[in-house]
Amino acid sequence: MSEFSWPVRVYYEDTDSGGVVYYANYLKFMERARTELLRSLGFEQDELAQQGLIFAVHRAEVDYIKPARFNNALTVTANITQQKKVSLTFDQEVQNEKGELCSRGKIKIVCLDSESFKPRPIPEVILRAIPNEQ
Repeated sequence: MSEFSWPVRVYYEDTDSGGVVYYANYLKFMERARTELLRSLGFEQDELAQQGLIFAVHRAEVDYIKPARFNNALTVTANITQQKKVSLTFDQEVQNEKGELCSRGKIKIVCLDSESFKPRPIPEVILRAIPNEQ
């Protein structure tokens, strides 16, 4: 899939006492980018949940390279690098306004039944909407 990116501004609440983005908040930024990617393909997560499916993080690997700071304008990318029957794997990056890499992650999400929380196949309509340039 071609690269998807989403802008994020660092707010005071995103930082620790030193004005540096708290490490766990990079995962929140990455989550927003994945949500916006799905939205750009025409899928809202609340509507999917009403249809009986949710996506949940199964695995997350994150590297922290350079600190982002209060009021930085960041760009967060979300690229699907692997597509399986019940999962999608994303390579993600967070860059500052200078284009410097702050963090990168490999996130695997799984499709679950919203009531049983058991894995279920990703609907074909979603798989078809993902541009296949992998």
